[in-house]
Amino acid sequence: MKGKWMKPAIGLLLAALLAIPLAAGCGGASGQTLKAGKLTMGSDTSYPPFESMEGSKPVGFDVEVAQAIAKKLGLTLEVISTAWDGIIPGLKTKKYDIIMSAMTITADRKKQINFSDPYIDSDQSIAVANNSTIKGQADLKGKVVGVQIDTTGQFKAEEIQKAGGIKEIQKFDTILVAFEALEQGKVDAIINDYPVNMYVSGKRGKTKVITKIKTNEQYGIGVRKDNTALLNSINGALKTIRDDGSYTAIYKTWFGAAPPTE
Repeated sequence: MKGKWMKPAIGLLLAALLAIPLAAGCGGASGQTLKAGKLTMGSDTSYPPFESMEGSKPVGFDVEVAQAIAKKLGLTLEVISTAWDGIIPGLKTKKYDIIMSAMTITADRKKQINFSDPYIDSDQSIAVANNSTIKGQADLKGKVVGVQIDTTGQFKAEEIQKAGGIKEIQKFDTILVAFEALEQGKVDAIINDYPVNMYVSGKRGKTKVITKIKTNEQYGIGVRKDNTALLNSINGALKTIRDDGSYTAIYKTWFGAAPPTE
């Protein structure tokens, strides 16, 4: 029996070995992720409309884009709720495969992780209570401003403060807690990403966005520096969902209009 099946067995083994690089070249990501068949995503799920929780279910723009990407890769998405201030360390210690959490691509962050191609543009903005007399950035002088810790909103607030424009910056673990402080009069304003300020203000009805601060930020998907294969697969899938209309449909769901064209 051994002699009869030896040659076919060798042939099958060679065929299998030759097929491995072919599968990788086609963008299969199952061998690039921590769990077979899954794409695990670290996300601060308290940042609507990008990511938030409805009961035990994660929802949002980022969640749906990630689900579409995972599907193109033949994977199932698993969202792991993570505090923002530990989200990059969690990626680096392999708690999840990617970060997708409305994360702006910055030079400092690129020193620690790699980013996908940008998937959405953003700016900063100022939100205040509906009855506030603050009309713009100049009116922040002598005021208390709330931010989410370690965000580009905090960095912009610190920049304004150094120029003599803000009395005190209060840092919050989540942007929703910052909005609660604003609604309760504990801070005079919030500096935060424009689409989030607009969404939360519209949903809760107690605050308003008074101005956009142009920063030309772009969000990217974070990947460990040692996982370039997954990064390449994600960029390929991201391009595919843009080309086939999936991305536009998701964008319309969460923002009520088609994405802006360049």
